[in-house]
Amino acid sequence: MKKVIAAIALLFVTSVSFPCTNLLVGKKASTDGSTLISYAADSYGLYGELYHWPARQYDPGEILRVYEWDTGKYLGEIPQALQTYNVIGNMNEHQLAIGETTFGGRSELSDSTGIMDYGSLIYITLQRAKNAREAIHIMTGLVKEHGYYSSGESFSIADPEEVWVMEMIGKGPGNKGAVWVAVRIPDDCVSAHANQARIQQFPLDDPENCIYSPDVISFARKKGYFNGDDADFSFAQAYAPLDFGALRYCEARVWSFFNKVNKDMAGYVTYAQGKTTDPMPLYIKPDRKLSAQDIQQMMRDHYEGTELDWRFDVGAGPFNSPYRWSPLSFEVDSVEYCNERPIATQQTAFSFVAQMRSGLPNEIGGIFWFGIDDAAQTVYYPFYCGHTETPYEMTRGNGDLLNFSWTSAFWIHNWVSNMVYTRYSDMSADMKKVQAKLEDQFKASQSGVEREAAGLYEQSPSQAVLYLTQYTNNLVKEGVAEWKKLGEYLMVKYVDGVIKTEENGQFKRNPHGLPASPLRPGYSNEYYRKIVDQTGEKYKVHSIE
Repeated sequence: MKKVIAAIALLFVTSVSFPCTNLLVGKKASTDGSTLISYAADSYGLYGELYHWPARQYDPGEILRVYEWDTGKYLGEIPQALQTYNVIGNMNEHQLAIGETTFGGRSELSDSTGIMDYGSLIYITLQRAKNAREAIHIMTGLVKEHGYYSSGESFSIADPEEVWVMEMIGKGPGNKGAVWVAVRIPDDCVSAHANQARIQQFPLDDPENCIYSPDVISFARKKGYFNGDDADFSFAQAYAPLDFGALRYCEARVWSFFNKVNKDMAGYVTYAQGKTTDPMPLYIKPDRKLSAQDIQQMMRDHYEGTELDWRFDVGAGPFNSPYRWSPLSFEVDSVEYCNERPIATQQTAFSFVAQMRSGLPNEIGGIFWFGIDDAAQTVYYPFYCGHTETPYEMTRGNGDLLNFSWTSAFWIHNWVSNMVYTRYSDMSADMKKVQAKLEDQFKASQSGVEREAAGLYEQSPSQAVLYLTQYTNNLVKEGVAEWKKLGEYLMVKYVDGVIKTEENGQFKRNPHGLPASPLRPGYSNEYYRKIVDQTGEKYKVHSIE
């Protein structure tokens, strides 16, 4: 039998967890009829890059070697499909997009003998499926046939017509396969998940909107997780019972999104705080329709303006930082406390907003808005779903976690971000100006670019794909160069804790042509008061007689 080694895994040196966030929007809940899903790949052990698998044909009998996405561990081999589709990031040429968040769930249900981990499920399925329902069929078939290696997982699965949430967990060692439920999000609704299972009760006789494994309830009964009537069965309660961390670190992010788009969700704030356990709905109707750009901004959320906003306590430092360094919890005098875990976090390797549009050819309709590093400080570039050549700035091998590269989008963005973190209230304002400038340019150019691509498509679809590929790759090259200039600007403006003044977009000089004296603003009055409250008269200036 002929063998083909296809390493679909990222080759990490450590095992890592992925506290990620997905936001989902049905086509009647979006401003232009798009379906939308987002994803943030959050891990300190993940290098931000753009994945690409070209479409290929294979011979009968060829096999695919499967490696765990988290660690690069070899898991086994499965039969290769005869035809695979082009995949750019987490979207394929048919405008199918898949994201995920790991909820873990009951640890005894992990199966180390399985071959299919959650990352392999995503990227193998994207190469094989044309739409969301087909993706669900393929994913569940793969774990049934080859075993499920990972812990509990929530998947976002969307095509131009439908958006689904599927939750899956294994059955434990020696019990191949998984139990799972997939629920279609109504077209006029939005949903989200963030590392906690969210499917509670689900319809048992509505296959158009809910699909599930035949034993999802009976297996829970067998294991002692559930003993009520079938109609009362909750996937989340059976397979991933809530604790404080599930609420405060996970469900709070879902609440923050819901709270921004539906005024009634403010009532669930105590749930987000980990004080109550009455669950939020899986999906809600938003008060307004949402665009891809709206979802990009919501991926940048730090709980600003809510009860979980943490920019103004002592932990935020003198510059109102919405970040805290890990771990998530700490102890003082044997009492445990927590840090918040907002949607936007410093540990993000990459994030995306996948936009699927049914009124256009696939090659033009599917846009994979992709950014590297912290979502709050990234730039979302428009990669069309037929994209055939990864830009060098986002290519595997251009730097890695242990080797800095001045041409790597990952390292340039991290370089800027780690400056911004040190003086957030000031530097973030400068960063957001450049971010908005670039993304506004992309939005302003979009209709003209797509008209040009549509004209080329009528002559040759491949010419349209080439045009869009070159267009976005040029945007990335120019954008990363602009971000590097931003880093240089921040270094000059804020060096040594002072602030150089500007006039007409230039740093000011004195009448002799030398740099003008910088501002020395120190800290805010609020922060100075915190110092005095903590230190008393230690730093008081005394009169000397």
